[in-house]
Amino acid sequence: MSLETSLYQRRRPPGRDELDGIPWLAQLLPAERERAVEELRVGDAQAGDYVCRVGRPITYWFGVVEGLLKMSSDSADGQTMTFTGVPPGGWFGEGTAMKREPYRYNIQALRKSLVAGLPIDTFHWLLDHSIGFNRFVMNQLNERLAQFIAAREIDRMANPDVRVARSLAALFNPVLYPAVGEILRITQQELAYIVGLSRQRVNEALSTLENQQAISVEYGGVRVLDLQALRTGMFTQDLAASGVGGRRVKRSAHPSAMRSDVVDASGASIQIA
Repeated sequence: MSLETSLYQRRRPPGRDELDGIPWLAQLLPAERERAVEELRVGDAQAGDYVCRVGRPITYWFGVVEGLLKMSSDSADGQTMTFTGVPPGGWFGEGTAMKREPYRYNIQALRKSLVAGLPIDTFHWLLDHSIGFNRFVMNQLNERLAQFIAAREIDRMANPDVRVARSLAALFNPVLYPAVGEILRITQQELAYIVGLSRQRVNEALSTLENQQAISVEYGGVRVLDLQALRTGMFTQDLAASGVGGRRVKRSAHPSAMRSDVVDASGASIQIA
């Protein structure tokens, strides 16, 4: 039995609290919302489960209510290239859904996650009838394009600290991931999967970012001090040793002291628990 089938068999109607975690429902008119809610399903994906696989036909438009997924593809030589992480509130695959084409990427759960799905026929019905839904999808496509352009730039960066910084900043997109809120749980190993670096190198990068006062690494967590710096800063070891702009840097607990390596992030803070 495939993992996709087992996830499909675990599907069920969403509860009221779970519906609150689906951002585009608020854009619908009452009759549109009623139809969408009737068709929506949610399921619990275990760590390692595939929600989508390359070459498989699309049947649902998916989103994350809780947990963390990653979008990736495998090259001919067996190498995995990760495009992005998908935190709570993120919906993905609207381009694939619009064209009804097979998936060109894999979507895999990095931890136990609650995944929501809208049947593809209902997705197209909303496109045909709902102005609010069309606006949501257009915003998604626009932001997704910018995201993948940025991801392409990240892949070409030789500085691992910059790659970690940009990858962290990408998880704070309020359009693509409106449910991130103040805390996003992500382990150092999960961050390593998304960035494409070793867990040890991600740990070192977090220390560099802390020294430059972009983040503050605390026991059990990391706090984002300067989101703009994560998005645009060019981090170097020399600056890390002296602090930014000659400012004195106050050291917090080193990432290696984190008991369980869980990173929690917020629009203003990230925690690692």
